[in-house]
This record gives sequence, structure tokens and C-alpha cells, in this order.
Amino acid sequence: MIDKSEASFVQSLCMGQILEELIVPFPEVRKAEKETLEQVLAAVDQLLAGREKEFREWDVKGEMPAAFLEELRSFGLFGLIVPEEFGGMGFGTMAYSRVLQQIARHDGSVALTVGAHSSIGMRGLLLFGTDEQKRRWLPKLATGEMIAAFCLTEPGAGSDAAAVRTTAVRDGNDWILNGEKLWITNGGIAQFYTVFAKTPAPGDGGKAQMTAFVVTSDLPGVSHGPHEDKMGIRASNTTTVRFEDVRLSGDHVLGGVGKGFKAAMKILNSGRTGLGGGCVGGMKALLGLSTKQAKERKQFGRPISDFGLIKQKVGQMTVDAYAAESVVTMVSGLIDQGYQDYAVEAAISKVFATEALWRGADEALQIAGGNGYMREYPYEKVVRDARINRIFEGTNDILRLFIALSAVNRAAAQLKDVASSMKGVLHDPIKGFGVLSDYALKQASIRTGLVGEKRGFTLLHPALKSHAEQFEEQSREVAWAADRLLRRHGKAIVDKQFALRRLADILVDLFVLAATLSRVHAAVEAKGEAGAAQELEIVRVLSRDVRSRVRGNLRRIDVNEDETVKSVADAAFEREGFGWDVL
Repeated sequence: MIDKSEASFVQSLCMGQILEELIVPFPEVRKAEKETLEQVLAAVDQLLAGREKEFREWDVKGEMPAAFLEELRSFGLFGLIVPEEFGGMGFGTMAYSRVLQQIARHDGSVALTVGAHSSIGMRGLLLFGTDEQKRRWLPKLATGEMIAAFCLTEPGAGSDAAAVRTTAVRDGNDWILNGEKLWITNGGIAQFYTVFAKTPAPGDGGKAQMTAFVVTSDLPGVSHGPHEDKMGIRASNTTTVRFEDVRLSGDHVLGGVGKGFKAAMKILNSGRTGLGGGCVGGMKALLGLSTKQAKERKQFGRPISDFGLIKQKVGQMTVDAYAAESVVTMVSGLIDQGYQDYAVEAAISKVFATEALWRGADEALQIAGGNGYMREYPYEKVVRDARINRIFEGTNDILRLFIALSAVNRAAAQLKDVASSMKGVLHDPIKGFGVLSDYALKQASIRTGLVGEKRGFTLLHPALKSHAEQFEEQSREVAWAADRLLRRHGKAIVDKQFALRRLADILVDLFVLAATLSRVHAAVEAKGEAGAAQELEIVRVLSRDVRSRVRGNLRRIDVNEDETVKSVADAAFEREGFGWDVL
């Protein structure tokens, strides 16, 4: 029986285990939600379809009209995840992500406005709020009377959430909040802010802690700056938010004093499927545009859809979209099923989906040729809108380090256990021999797959056998690589960013492939091999690409030019630029 409080598919890979039961069967939207979800998706299309001209105008102006925000309210799009008892729709993670996907098919700024409200802005209230806090604010958040924003990032404290300088100090039973937050989505239109601030540690001389607070815009001392002039998602509201001697009563503390850092991470982890869903929606929209464009555009007397290089672009875009939807749905399903340790999987879904959308946007513009560069067509706007996804809600660079370090954490604990077991071995050689033998057997099992318990796939359809075997082989390789890195570097592993990135890229590829295998398995079970023929082709392409990338990354963990690259970079830093010229 799998422990839902600790089970993690990706972390288990680094220990040589494949927790197949976590990913098979492929998750489905809850039956109780399906009918309502279909109605909401139809309402989204009714509201947003045919408004491309308006979206472009709002992009140029850098502003979303107040009247349109009122339309979003009237369609209930701010209450998607609010429980029904507080006036919302009560959607689970998968249904919510699917709605964000539908909105993003029409416009990125609209999806971000709705997503920032639900995914992160008020998510802390749902996760950590008291019953009284929920009764006080959720009904207004459900109707959109209050729009929510998430206030963590500060000047000088981007990805380093622990470096925030906003402070909250006690004044009797109240708190006095001071500080400034940067690049806050919905900052200028929000009435409800989830704010993170440093608070004094209990006792004298203790290290300051982070605490989350609910702050409402009507409180004296709360203000925001002008709307930022951004590269993309220009119609979504982004501002600084300032807090000057804002007095907060004790019931504005969210999740407990000193618990803010963990709360922030939990909120971001929980909200990443919304961002992933939005990316999938963008990819599907691009495929619609690109296929139509390629069929209509003629070169050399033929539609360019006839040409192999165009087919390659569209084919890869399709594979990426299918794989991204698979992994985002898988993570959503894990959350809806009550699994608690999904942070690594959620980070993987964010990294893969945002980068797949970026590749798709670039290829779609290329297919459109010169038209793609013109503002009257949608491609250049999609490229600009898509770029931010790899930065916000945790930059993909930081998330890769998080994925790798978190995934090897349990393997590191296992090595520590072995080391502690070896104490006094010379005084009890029989016991010591047993410890070494057990660990040797485990490593042999990981390396060869021939010893110990079965760690492979047993539930997948026979049509997927070759892909499952490839996955099993590469999962053993990555477990062996993780063990080797830990033994070689020990605590210094945290500074080996080149190796960690390669390990993260391997884990991203393997989890995405696992989610896709599960989805295709479900398709074959439901429709037969003939009915699922195209999905079998998709997984064949993905599996081939994963095999190539994983092999390359495994090889370069040991044989690489990392030190040479760092030396070249250090020289560039010293010169503050490029040091050569042909003149």
C-alpha cells in the first residue's frame, strides 16, 4: 500500500524504484465535475471567441478594460476553485487546470489574470486559512468582488524567497507591516493580497522567520505603483505593491507565525498545474494556427504543408503538446487523489510545459514566415506572451536545481543510514558484513535489474513493452548516476550545478515519458491498438527523443567540458564582455 504522505514517483527513481501504481491508471476528471466543467468550457468560448482584435488592442495599450473584468466576474471565472459552500464551483486541480487551458487558447493575459487570482493569489487562504478567515473572505473572492494577488518577489529577492526584506513587527496584539513587493500580477486591481514578511523569531537573538499575512487594499498604508510596461502579457496588470506602517490584527496571519516559507512553497507547488494548463492551451492554439497557415500558404506551387521540414515542425509540436498535457494532467491527478509529496513532479510539469510552449511559439512563427513577424497576425504576440512562463513562479533554472536536489535527497538519506550503520563494524564484523551485503544487493538490483524485488512496469499494455523496457533501463541508469554523484561530492553536490542540471533534465524526460506512457496505455485499453494508432506513434517519437537525450546527459555527467566553459565565462566576466575583434 502506497503512503500518500510520502510517495514520490521521481524521488523513487533515484532509489531504483518505479512506483507504477502512482501513474497507472491515467487520471480522469471526477465524474461529479465533468458536466459542470463542460459547461464552463463552453462559457469560456462564448465569452472569449472572436475577440482577437480586442486582445491585440489591449496588448498595445497595456491595459485590460474594467468592463471586461466585470464580464469575467459575471461568468464566475474567479470562483473556479472556491468551495461551493462559499459560492464557488469547487473544482479540483484537474478541472481547474483544464479551464485555464481553455482560457489560454484565446489569450495569455486573460488566463494570467484569472490564474494569478486562483493559482497563487488566494491559494494560501484555501490551504492554510482558518474557518473564520475562509468565511470572511472566500465569498467575495468567489464572485470577484475581491481579486487576489500573491506578494512574494522583492527587489533583490527574486528566486531567493528567503531573502525578503519586508518586515512585520508586533505592536501589542497587532502587526505593523512595512516593505515593497515587485512585479505583482493583479497588483493594481487586487483587493486581497497574500503577503510574505520577515517576523522576529521567538526569544532574543533568534533568526528572523517568514510569516504569511492577508492584507486587503482598503487598509491605510497599502498602495501600488503604475502598471509595468512589459514585453508580453501586457494587458495583465503588473505593479509594485507598497506597505507603509500597515496595521494588521492577529487574525490576518495566515498559517501560523513563522510558517511563511513553507506556505509560499506549498502555494507555488499547488498552483503550477494552472500555469501548465495555460501552456497546453497555448500550444493547442498554435497548432490550430500553424496547420491552417501551412495548408493555405503556397511555395513553389504547393502548400507548404506538403514539405517534410514543415511536417517535422508540426509533428514535434503535436508530440510536445500531447506530452505536456499528459504530465500536467498526471500531476493534477496526483493532487486530486490526495498525494502530498508532489513538489518535484509539479516543478517538472512547469519546466516541461513552459519550454514546450516556447519551442512551439517559435516554430509557429517560423511556419508563418514574414507574416509571423507582423503585428496584425497573432504569432509575435504569442512569442512575447510565452517568454515569461520560464521565469515566473520559480525560474526554470532554479527549478532544475530543486528537482535534482530534491530527487536525490532520499538516496542521500539512505547513504547516511549506511554510513551510520558502519560505526563499530570492526567490533562486530558479522553485523558489518550484513550491512554491506544488503547495500551491495540493492545497488546490484538497481544496476542490473536482475536482483531483488521487481522494479519495472507490470500494468502497461503489451503494445508499450519496448518503451517500458527502455524506461526501466534508463531508470536504473539514473539511480546509479545519482548514487555515484552523492558518493563523489557528498554535501558539495549543492554546488555542482552542471551535474545537477543534467540529472534534472534526465528526470524531467523520464517523468514526462512515464506520464505519456500511462496516457497512451489508457487510450489503447479504451480504443484498441488500431484506434490508438496515432497516440502510439506519438509515444514512439517521444520515447526515441528521450532515449537520445538521457544517454547524452548520462554520458556528460562524467565526461564533459564543464571546467573549460566556466573558465571561458570567468574571462568574459573579467572583461565584462567579448574579448576579440576581427579588426
